[in-house]
Amino acid sequence: MAEPVKNDAHVVEIPVTGDGAEPGGGAAFLGKAAAASGHHPLGEIADSGGHLLLLKLWQREESRLNRRACALEALMDAARRDAFYLCAAFLALHGLSLALLFAASVAGAHPRACRRWWAPSSLSLAASLALAAAVQLRVCAYWRAARRLRRERGDARALARCVQELRMKGASFDLSKEPQCGVTRANCASVEGAGAWGPLQWCYRKVVTACLLAVASAALPFGKLILCA
Repeated sequence: MAEPVKNDAHVVEIPVTGDGAEPGGGAAFLGKAAAASGHHPLGEIADSGGHLLLLKLWQREESRLNRRACALEALMDAARRDAFYLCAAFLALHGLSLALLFAASVAGAHPRACRRWWAPSSLSLAASLALAAAVQLRVCAYWRAARRLRRERGDARALARCVQELRMKGASFDLSKEPQCGVTRANCASVEGAGAWGPLQWCYRKVVTACLLAVASAALPFGKLILCA
């Protein structure tokens, strides 16, 4: 009868102790990782209290500028919508007044109505001037918000450049450096106040009111023409 084959292989247990382990293996690995993260700009910022505080402050300011820009955009949308509704009311007023005058002339108004044609025309002119003034106020509010939005975006761009530079340089970033917001605002003011573009900008911002006043002036003699025809 065949004897069972003996397995000569055996397991040797090697105890792993502090003496048997590789000297400083885990510590060296952690040290390399910490060194790698420390040499990274973001790691340097995290290790430096001043740079980290400056980054947080600039990020908070950037968020505030973005919120103000969104609020200004909403204000511009509201001003544009209000100006549109006022222009529609202006045209509806003149259409209604001319329709009433035409209906009165067709019905055979008294001859004295021809001599008093200035009364409805004056009323229509007063309402037209009030609506045109309201439109101009909303247009001015729109352009004021647009100017402020342009400045806020300029400040946000200057601040974003500083934040990007801080993230790239890390601890070597100069803490005394500040965003050039004043220079950006001065450039915006110089562009807005350019002498060559000043009259053109003034005309461009008043073109809606000028059109409304032109319509009101053209509709003024139609009252007499309709009543006295």
